[in-house]
Amino acid sequence: MKFPLASFDSLTATDLSRDDVTAIEQYLYREARLLDEDRWDEWLALFSDDGMYWAPLAAGQADPLGHVSLFWENALLREVRVKRITNPRNWSQQPRSRCARVVGNVIVDGRDPDTGDLVVSSRFHFAEWRKGEHRSLAGSCRHHLIPDGASYRIRLKRVDLINSESVHDILQVFI
Repeated sequence: MKFPLASFDSLTATDLSRDDVTAIEQYLYREARLLDEDRWDEWLALFSDDGMYWAPLAAGQADPLGHVSLFWENALLREVRVKRITNPRNWSQQPRSRCARVVGNVIVDGRDPDTGDLVVSSRFHFAEWRKGEHRSLAGSCRHHLIPDGASYRIRLKRVDLINSESVHDILQVFI
């Protein structure tokens, strides 16, 4: 897999209708809602079979293999995390995290010329309440989307936290 670089220069322009852009925005909003509502199976199903979920540690990090990442998860690792989050004996999720995500500034950047993926950027604000404490994270996301009938599947979700290099309490839930 070619890893998304910090630059958008290699993308080819794409001409989408307003309805297509609205459908992409709704897709990203729905993804956030599935996570907020702990609808894990539906969220996992949004990914392609080879889909990856990545949060780089370093700002501008070019790939997940040449540098440590906050997470780099394939389907198996995402499923393991869901099982860990939902396990009733998971003491660190007693009570369970309550989360709210706000997604905005959605921009269709273009198509990856190598894969044909539609590349979409957005900004987010994530709030989590757990054990009486509030945590707030913010940053940008880049989704590489594959058409799937009338919808899309995620080949790559890259989450760039604005404070990625900070010391973080454990990141148990998906951002």
